Amino acid sequence: MTETATETAPETAPETALAERPRGSRPRKRRGRPMDGWLIIDKPQGLTSTDVVNRVRHAFDAQKVGHGGTLDPLATGVLPVAFGAATKTVPYVQDSTKLYRFTLRLGQARDTDDADGKLTAESQIRPTDAALTAALARFIGDILQVPPAYSAIKVAGERAYDLARSGRPPDLPPRPARVDRFALIGRPDADHAEFEVQSGKGVYMRSLARDLALACGTVGHIATLRRLRVGPFHIEQAVTDAIWLRPAEAGQPGANLLLPSYTALAGLPALAVTEAEAILLFQGQAISLLTFMQRMPPDADAAGGLIRAMVGTRLAALCRLQDGALRPERVL
Repeated sequence: MTETATETAPETAPETALAERPRGSRPRKRRGRPMDGWLIIDKPQGLTSTDVVNRVRHAFDAQKVGHGGTLDPLATGVLPVAFGAATKTVPYVQDSTKLYRFTLRLGQARDTDDADGKLTAESQIRPTDAALTAALARFIGDILQVPPAYSAIKVAGERAYDLARSGRPPDLPPRPARVDRFALIGRPDADHAEFEVQSGKGVYMRSLARDLALACGTVGHIATLRRLRVGPFHIEQAVTDAIWLRPAEAGQPGANLLLPSYTALAGLPALAVTEAEAILLFQGQAISLLTFMQRMPPDADAAGGLIRAMVGTRLAALCRLQDGALRPERVL
């Protein structure tokens, strides 16, 4: 599984038009409570991201739940969970910057490139701090990266990790990745080194750890991995399972734990729109930018930039400024 890929709950298909339903049938009613917003979870070790989503759905009895970026079972830290309308903003969370901290175990290679895998090779070489720091430069910026064999990438219709588990590990081609910062922050002992990484979409921390060790003439794998930030969501906002995962007899967690749906887009300029203008956007209509001359935020990019249209504190739509008009890209 990838540390940064997005895996969301499937969209529920729109109800069939009344004219197309069998006579006498009733519209299907969604199960659970309608809820909108984001719950920022400090994912515990040992659970998949899907495990967490399923438990959250049950704990909140929510209609629609997804998440904004997969974490491996070994990993802990920020897992943004979206409810209702917030699931429409998941792709923008997926594309946002992430911050990780991991421990590299030097001298041991494992088939999964993390501590959960089987030992495949050993080396007595232990690079110095200086050697590790010197090697980091080749992994910063726009790079090509070979994903771990145990990842969710599809190969001829099958998941790479399914092929690897069946004894047929795939030969995956390199993929482009963007790493903004990669720094050595600690060295507890000769066998371990601690790093912090700020990266974009689609970067595998396990591959970074594996390839850095190889670049220093040894082998290695991730011993611990923690995600500290996903876009606007920080570890300080995250709640533990002691808060969100309650026994049924304790009652359902309250919606007061949720952040507003628009929090995912907090980094985008905000444009105040009226209810009438919001209705036009809901209908898919573009509105001339001349209408907003006195309201346009100064940091808006009129040449194709994204902007969030707000009715008061409510997120109405995600729009693009293009060809002299405000064009709805995603209505919420």
